Amino acid sequence: MEIIPAIDLVNGQCVRLSAGDFARQTTYDSDPVAVAQRFADAGMRRLHLVDLDGARAGHPVNLAVLEAIATATTLDIDAGGGIQTQASLTQVLDAGARHVTAGSLAVREQPTVEAWLARYGSDTIFIGADFKGEHIMINAWADKSALTLVDFITSYLGAGASTFICTDVSKDGLLQGPSLEIYQTLIKQFPTARFVASGGVTTIADVEALAAAGMHGAIIGKALYEGTIKPPDLKPFL
Repeated sequence: MEIIPAIDLVNGQCVRLSAGDFARQTTYDSDPVAVAQRFADAGMRRLHLVDLDGARAGHPVNLAVLEAIATATTLDIDAGGGIQTQASLTQVLDAGARHVTAGSLAVREQPTVEAWLARYGSDTIFIGADFKGEHIMINAWADKSALTLVDFITSYLGAGASTFICTDVSKDGLLQGPSLEIYQTLIKQFPTARFVASGGVTTIADVEALAAAGMHGAIIGKALYEGTIKPPDLKPFL
């Protein structure tokens, strides 16, 4: 299972939100490039980079930070937040992201994302399945869509997607454990999909449980910043 540390950006700084609420924001570091370098020095190979300013603005805002991290490290970056157009997608890939996560756009404009999947392939275009309860959340997690998580995944598997970053919005940033049962159900229902768990990963026991369940990856954010998971604990997975 891939270990994927997370950096969320607001005003160029490394932050975490609680349950996706911008009013419950904690700033951990003013230098996200240094944070990324520490992850790389610890042996991590991936990075999940979310432009929260971009998610609210509807277009990438922190491209300079993405480019700086891509230049300073060899981390394999998947980027999300505000990627709504072909121009934005090109900007993010040109800035150094190797993968792009389509979240809200994948709900609102499925033909666009399907065209990206056909052009760039499922190894480049990831699908962000941000959910709360049974439904997909959109617009920086502010709005509930009519789509259920299962219907959303079914539709995109049929369109050629393979990797789904599944974030339980109700758990994200709360250090209360991941939605293991939901992930186990998804793996059984969609055995060909690659699921990446996001939200609530708190302890090394959580990581072990996700690996045992068959998850393709686990995104770890606040637990690394708060120290409930320390980089040396992750060495068996790296």
